[in-house]
Amino acid sequence: MRDSFACNTLSAATLAFLSFIVVGGVWTAGQQSAGIFTAEQAAAGRQVYAASCAGCHLADLRGRNEAPQLAGNNFMNTWRSRTARDLFEYIQSTMPPTGANLGDAQYLAVTTYILQANGAQAGAQAFTGSSTATIGSIATGATATAPVAQAAPAAGGRQGGSPAGTPGAGGRGGAPGGPLGVTIAGEVKNFVPVTDEMLRNQDPGDWLMARRNYMGWSYSPLTQITRDNVRELQLVWVSPMNEGQGNEPSPLVHNGVIYLNNTMNIVQALDARTGEIIWENHVGPNAQIGIAAMRNMAIYQDKVFVATTDARLVALDARTGKLAWDTPIADRAKGYANTAGPMVMHGVVVNGLVGCDRYGNDGCWISGYDPATGKQLWKFNTIARTGQPGADTWGKLADNLRVGGETWIAGSYDPELDLTYWGTAQAKPWMRASRGSTAFDNVLYTSSTLALRPKDGTLAWHYQHAPGESLDLDEVFERVLVDIGDQKVVFTIGKPGILWKLDRRDGKFLGYKETVFQNVFDSIDPKNGSPTYRTDIIEQETSKWVQACPSTEGGHNWQAMSYQAASGQLIIPLSQSCMEMSGRKIEFTNGSGGTGADRRFFEMPGSDGNVGKLAAYDVKTMKEVWSREQRAPFLTGVMTTAASVGFVGDLDRTFRAFDTRTGETLWQTRLGTTVQGYPVAFSVGGRQYVAVTTGASSGGSPRVVPRTIIPEMRQPQTGNAIYVFALPERVR
Repeated sequence: MRDSFACNTLSAATLAFLSFIVVGGVWTAGQQSAGIFTAEQAAAGRQVYAASCAGCHLADLRGRNEAPQLAGNNFMNTWRSRTARDLFEYIQSTMPPTGANLGDAQYLAVTTYILQANGAQAGAQAFTGSSTATIGSIATGATATAPVAQAAPAAGGRQGGSPAGTPGAGGRGGAPGGPLGVTIAGEVKNFVPVTDEMLRNQDPGDWLMARRNYMGWSYSPLTQITRDNVRELQLVWVSPMNEGQGNEPSPLVHNGVIYLNNTMNIVQALDARTGEIIWENHVGPNAQIGIAAMRNMAIYQDKVFVATTDARLVALDARTGKLAWDTPIADRAKGYANTAGPMVMHGVVVNGLVGCDRYGNDGCWISGYDPATGKQLWKFNTIARTGQPGADTWGKLADNLRVGGETWIAGSYDPELDLTYWGTAQAKPWMRASRGSTAFDNVLYTSSTLALRPKDGTLAWHYQHAPGESLDLDEVFERVLVDIGDQKVVFTIGKPGILWKLDRRDGKFLGYKETVFQNVFDSIDPKNGSPTYRTDIIEQETSKWVQACPSTEGGHNWQAMSYQAASGQLIIPLSQSCMEMSGRKIEFTNGSGGTGADRRFFEMPGSDGNVGKLAAYDVKTMKEVWSREQRAPFLTGVMTTAASVGFVGDLDRTFRAFDTRTGETLWQTRLGTTVQGYPVAFSVGGRQYVAVTTGASSGGSPRVVPRTIIPEMRQPQTGNAIYVFALPERVR
């Protein structure tokens, strides 16, 4: 149940109903009403919650990231004066965010489980969904009554590669009680260890890291597939992947072998020609945790490095898939997780961290590890607490209330400057009014670009794009490094849809470009890039709606841009939607926190209903060169090649090749479900291939928002797979 009570996938009528939210109602124990549900319903609801909700909201209902707390004072602050019927209808209308329907009986049951978890007592009468009793009159807000639900592993999985057009085998992977460790044994023949030199200067046929090179270009030097022959592309093989939400991988390719991370922490080595599995390791846990995405892995020397969704860093033998070492990054019990994997720089494995939104946690950080042993070498704190540089930017907030600052997209690296560049997310809760900070608190190092020295993690410089950001419009995404003459530049673009240009040597502001309509900032200083927020955003209060464009879907999100070196253009997948956000009253106690806001979404003015936008920008002038808009948002990164051919996929199952000079579609095909992840290009035996993955569902705004404003666009709820295309032998 991702984004429950925080995201809205609602009809116009339901949005009207949600326009009144009453909080802070008066309640006393003496007003508690008789039970409106049976113990049997609540017990059944516990099972529904474990299967459909606990992966995001956690087994103890404490929530994490966009999935808010469902038991305790934060829940009661929002729902105390609303009725049990309101709660039932809200859950039924919005959950789960995958768009699947659980059925009335299950919705009724899970509603009663949540009521019981907040201290409501069972009775003799079954809950029918029609009760107008206020939640404050039946629930105490205590959380000890309901037994804890254990998150259920998602079913699914797969066994091997399938020729084009042949259904793949399933049934492995995330089945409840499935084995951990190597489940398919094999060995990569003639494996060549990956050196530092190979990472800096890759074989043209390889794809050895997220976005392929240290500069973050998402660009392949291969030229066999051209604008003239791309229309001849055909499917060579397709292989089903483990089912479950969050399938957004970036495959690695080395010497004819694909290394692929699946949902629920399953890693495979595949023969890149045929899709046959060489080895498979269920790293664990075999469970859906949060959005369960793992966007990239790393390869170095003889190991593949994997960050798991329960905040561990694992090294596998690249030849056999056997475990080499397993190191905790952070304590999962405190809400920590990962959705992006490591990069190897200067001989150090560097990884970020997510799930840093609980009060009283250990902070948030980027950390470096010894690739041979897994020993932590350094840690850089992205949340400045007492005694650390930047601590004064949090004002009077106590250290235990300083949370957020996640790094959920892998960084980039300049070997010559020996600096790695990472983006950070915003402070939590989302809205300043909820977290208790003021308009004068910049809250470092949130919503910033950080330049770190990978050898020891020390900070070279930082640039804060959105001081005190308050609408979940963070700046955490990819950093793309480009040399323009003698100028060394780092580009990035975040959810506000503003393309930023900085000097990557010292962080000096060089320019910006608004790529979609935005009304969050009244102005941006052309000299230093400092934004000025709208007055009503500065003066926000809890429980009052604030309108903003773009929405939390972002003008840009995790779907990476590409630098097309031949033309000097950045080609960026963008989204166009808007929202209203209302901050909740949050209890300032350890274990509380979270994102703490409600949202409702609507189309962006001037978009004509087109949510997806693909546009190219000149790196010298930052002027838009061309743009293409469509109803469906793009849900893959952009990948371009030296032959001026680009590839991108979308929500409506379409994978297309386009001319990078004009944006014109040159070829397209429809896949089994939403095209989602990061396309890659590689070559084996002189033949060029293009690979892309599909993801049947995913949490987070890039999937939640379209379900609200594009309700007619539906996708199959299964179908995670990797598809590989090439030209026919006769064409090449």
